Amino acid sequence: MTLPGMEELDIAGQRLLIREDLNVPLVEGKIGNDTRIRAALPTIEQAKRAGASVILMSHLGRPEEGKPVAEQAEFSLHPVANRLAELLDCPVRLVPDYLQNPGHAMPQGDEVILLENVRVNAGEKGNDDKLARRYAILCDVFVMDAFGTAHRAQASTHGVAKFAPNSCAGPLLSGELEAIGRALENPERPMLAVVGGAKVSSKLQVLENLTDKVDQLIVGGGIANTFLAAAGFAVGRSLYEPELVGTAESLLERATIPLPIDVVVAREFSAAAQPETKLVGDVATDDMILDIGPQTAVSFAELIGSMNTIIWNGPLGVFEFDQFSHGTQAVARAIAENTGFSLAGGGETIAAIDKFSITEKISYISTGGGAFLELVKGAKLPAVEILRVEK
Repeated sequence: MTLPGMEELDIAGQRLLIREDLNVPLVEGKIGNDTRIRAALPTIEQAKRAGASVILMSHLGRPEEGKPVAEQAEFSLHPVANRLAELLDCPVRLVPDYLQNPGHAMPQGDEVILLENVRVNAGEKGNDDKLARRYAILCDVFVMDAFGTAHRAQASTHGVAKFAPNSCAGPLLSGELEAIGRALENPERPMLAVVGGAKVSSKLQVLENLTDKVDQLIVGGGIANTFLAAAGFAVGRSLYEPELVGTAESLLERATIPLPIDVVVAREFSAAAQPETKLVGDVATDDMILDIGPQTAVSFAELIGSMNTIIWNGPLGVFEFDQFSHGTQAVARAIAENTGFSLAGGGETIAAIDKFSITEKISYISTGGGAFLELVKGAKLPAVEILRVEK
């Protein structure tokens, strides 16, 4: 089975319905981070250069399905349309009534069409065939380019591919799959993964799969606390999962997982909390571990420097609070300075990359959170599999 790409098709004069992931954070109606919009630009520009008529669709947030966007305006893609117009330097027309009036979704002249938030359409999340057919009549070619939603079988990501005259993967989706494949399927050794975040349970399959693939595995955040408990250390009032201590013990036996030797603790979880550095054996019953310590940061940075392939998902501590951001910053900078191949993904990871201004120094930054994790844990993505055809 092969995955057809947009570049393989003659799309001149064709109506392209491109599913992008333009789900950007909005703060008081303004875009907080336009990374996902910028990531979609090469696909849109390539389609326009090839002479195609471009129709975009995406979701934004979690609106109530079946309720018109006019009644929940905070979920409108209007700010996204405006930003796209600025970046593309061409008109971008937002169309809310494309299901009722398909003709309104036909681009005129140089304009790009952006369909209003697909998540308000009844049947979207349920991958309803009737809705998928209504999407399909808008195009000659469906292009799945939204890696960030490829793990969901929904009408705009999966169902439409069944009914469109032609379907293919877009350049962004293809690039994501290639980068992740390079890191997981044919990595240059030695290989290391950094997995941070709050809970082992949310990334258990990721940890299980990576244990069999990497040479070293660094864990951080609440995940590391569970591993510290498994190694016999007290973690005080820190976030950890006592029911998964046995699982952590098993992973420690199977893989090389260096644990923190010192940590930064506080008595409260707040932006005003006072940090205190302690050896892991000195954590008190009322301490909360909120970051790795400076000795650990140096040790982890040295380890990262010796690697040829690095996968990074999740922070090492509560990096949103500056006094607990130093561990994540040290690891981020070490990854940025590494001359091998580095792959980073996940919302918190991208936020950390932005905070520490290292975007240009990471080999590949994945736009997907859930989809990235699904591939890393060895699962298949339904919105990709539906596109595959017999050789």
